[in-house]
Amino acid sequence: MDQETFNLSIRKFLKMVGVNSQREIEQAVQKALDGKLLRGDESLAAKVTLEMPSLGVKVPFSGEIKLK
Repeated sequence: MDQETFNLSIRKFLKMVGVNSQREIEQAVQKALDGKLLRGDESLAAKVTLEMPSLGVKVPFSGEIKLK
């Protein structure tokens, strides 16, 4: 295994996940605000699951996104 290639590949994957996740969250929140489903001062529970089926990895991550 080439450690540098491995680390760069992980970083590229995480960057893609981060950028796309942020965009999806922003769009969903804006839509909910526009539709009056949110007031704009809420805290929203969020969770993500990292899965690597070929390795038997399934790890949940949870947190909170505050709007104010």
